[in-house]
Amino acid sequence: MGEVCNDRNATRRINGNVFLLTHCKFTFALQKTLLLPANALFRQTGYVDKAASVAAVSQEQTFDIRPATPGDWPGIWSVLEPVIREGETFTWDRDTTEDAARAKWIKDAPGQTFVAVRQETGEVLGTGEFHANQAGGGSHVANAGYMVGAKHSGQGIARALCAYSLAAAKAAGFHAMQYNAVVESNVRAVWLWQSMGFKILATVPEAFNHPEIGYVGLHVMYRKL
Repeated sequence: MGEVCNDRNATRRINGNVFLLTHCKFTFALQKTLLLPANALFRQTGYVDKAASVAAVSQEQTFDIRPATPGDWPGIWSVLEPVIREGETFTWDRDTTEDAARAKWIKDAPGQTFVAVRQETGEVLGTGEFHANQAGGGSHVANAGYMVGAKHSGQGIARALCAYSLAAAKAAGFHAMQYNAVVESNVRAVWLWQSMGFKILATVPEAFNHPEIGYVGLHVMYRKL
């Protein structure tokens, strides 16, 4: 992508060069998503193994993944609320209430809601859910979502949540998993899902209004179980 633009308002001084403004904002959003320093440079990404094993989760992890219980909800909400309010990675209304979030996130069988909890304390570090992507003839394909607390990013929690959901969804009788709306600017998530065997089937252009960079695409991603 080239060097980072240090002035996010640069185009206001260059005769309405909209492309440069978009580039600067996009770079800023990528820095935020990837937790990079402000002076970072973007280079060509390395190889991503799209056929990586679901079991490729560290054996030294300090957290467990398990089905959620009613008592987990306060911890789950503490993870969900900041992500929802930020509005950068999920197609949820940013003013979603706690009650509405609970109704949307907690799933009944054959779906499931699950949590990543710290082994020593039981603290909820992240959460996920899966459910049938469609009803009727489409109910054999699962859909899933995952959220991780910002202060717990980079610990392999999202990968572990995904791996758990793939195994649990298969055990529940689902044949495949599909993500309907992966925000293309959330490049860390896109790379991670690809490393877990997902493929981008299509990208709906400008289908998501990112609060920092404006309209970006939404990927439809899929893999068999």
